[in-house]
Amino acid sequence: MASFISTFFLLVVVATATPAVSQSSDPSEPMCYDWGESSEGAVSILDGEAGWLSCPLFSHPSVYNYSSTQSAGHNLFWYRLPDGHDLEQPITSSSRISKDRDRLWLQPATAADTGQYICMLRNKSSCSKIAMRLKVLRPDEVLQGANCKPPVAAVAASQMNIPIQEGGILDCPDLQEAAKMPESKPNVTWYHFTEKHCNKAPFWGSDRQQKGDKLHVHIMYVSYQGLYFCTVSYQRRGQTLNFTRSINVTAVQPSSLPKQPSILNPTRDQIYTVKQNMEARLVCRGMFPHLVSPWDIWWTVDGKTVDQLGDSRFSNTSRHVSYDYGDRIEVSELVIKDFQSEDLNREYNCSVRNARGFDTRAAKLQEEVSLPSVELGCGLGVTLVLMLLLFVVYHVFWLELLLLYRSWFGTDERHTDDKEYDVYISYARNGEEEQFVLTTLRRVLENELGYSVCIFDRDSLPGGTITDETLSFVARSRRLLVVVSPGYASQGSQALLELKAGIDGMALGGHLRVILVQYKPIRWQGWVRELRRTRVALALVRWKGEKSRELTSRFWKRLRVELPVRTVSSGEEDNSKEVALMRLHSQNSTNSQTGLITNMVKEPHKVFSSAA
Repeated sequence: MASFISTFFLLVVVATATPAVSQSSDPSEPMCYDWGESSEGAVSILDGEAGWLSCPLFSHPSVYNYSSTQSAGHNLFWYRLPDGHDLEQPITSSSRISKDRDRLWLQPATAADTGQYICMLRNKSSCSKIAMRLKVLRPDEVLQGANCKPPVAAVAASQMNIPIQEGGILDCPDLQEAAKMPESKPNVTWYHFTEKHCNKAPFWGSDRQQKGDKLHVHIMYVSYQGLYFCTVSYQRRGQTLNFTRSINVTAVQPSSLPKQPSILNPTRDQIYTVKQNMEARLVCRGMFPHLVSPWDIWWTVDGKTVDQLGDSRFSNTSRHVSYDYGDRIEVSELVIKDFQSEDLNREYNCSVRNARGFDTRAAKLQEEVSLPSVELGCGLGVTLVLMLLLFVVYHVFWLELLLLYRSWFGTDERHTDDKEYDVYISYARNGEEEQFVLTTLRRVLENELGYSVCIFDRDSLPGGTITDETLSFVARSRRLLVVVSPGYASQGSQALLELKAGIDGMALGGHLRVILVQYKPIRWQGWVRELRRTRVALALVRWKGEKSRELTSRFWKRLRVELPVRTVSSGEEDNSKEVALMRLHSQNSTNSQTGLITNMVKEPHKVFSSAA
């Protein structure tokens, strides 16, 4: 497993800090310049694989050159400081650890090799040393489970871009190091790591093939990008050793596509809004197609860059936004502090450039109109308060407002139709409801509100046909007031006939409106079939006992809204009261005569006895 799932990354750079000077206890020993620990991170080697440490003192040939230092009598010494120890231990050569010029070879490395390593270059008159850290990783620290996700150190892989639908060749890094071993020719095996698969060469199909030590990608597809690992195996002293390198391959846009840069923002019709004495920000977005060449994006003010302008109010910053198959979008932002009115007269241009072309576009500025925020806020606040107040007033006094409106602008229906009665009252013929109709509804409607009320039992003449007279009364009325209660209207009753006549009158031309007065609560199942069908379209006014007796109660206001508009003069009011008294007297006489005849039929001896 460790022979092909592994990684090795060599990251060593000489630290840039000023070296510390240490004086040896022996006066004959020279002072030694300590460069500290390398600042570019640790060297990582997989447990069981070969690796080496290169002394960072020779990473800059202008400072130290191995050949020249050897000719000057310098010697290179290696020391090791294991984890948890304070004393440096000199490293001696063995069959596993060897020194070759400026390198310390570990063939192979083990977990016990982890720690800090120090290379020291000195002669009789000078001494310099620098430290680096070595990490020997276990296989389970590198492989992220069985699904072959990239290793933890994959960020240190070599980078390579291959255009889509084109080809490329992958060379295994540091292969020449193994080629220096004279015992045998090194063997290279390639692997491709994706999110779900670990593909080993030869790869499926003819698009990717390994030829010798190189991996040829004949046609690049998006699915071919990812981490490629090469494992190098070689012989040393009869022992097979190996090390692993990685290359991160990225699919980029084909080279046949246009490579000229373009400006996405500002567009040709875009206008930047600025405000005087405030900070203004002009944003430019440029798109750079994939091209191995330098690129740049910048702002100019009156033909000068921000650096050439020499005005501290102007500053320019750039940042990377996105990277899609090699195409990158960059943003350059021009910041103008304390924008002044004369800045509107300047010329602002955003420019982009790469090796294939150049593009520039002017930005249009427009000053924002300053609104009186305090006055506007106060006006808006007052408007909201008034709207809220009007909403509360309407919610509480909507009946009063509606009645007031009707009294001013409503039309008296007596002037527009030939109806005789304003209200026809339909109710269940029982003692309680009859008492409510005669003593409450009739009294208030006729005596207090001035409506002409028709009650069949009072206004019908003896000897007529009930059906014909009922239909005639309903047709001659403007409203049908139905008193709904649990005992209202059984099939074939007088009340049901009145209800059907009213509903038919609504359906045939709409000259009659039906009003429901709920005298007592009643369940939906208790409503007669005709009321259940038309309940949604009918007005319902609920009687709430003692709370509804006063003329100023909600019940009477709600009922007056549904009744015709009535404007009564003083003469009409006296006439209406006189008519009401005559009807009341007629009703009492009729009731007395009816009661006398009934008693004569049932108990004639009592009647004649009282008469005698």
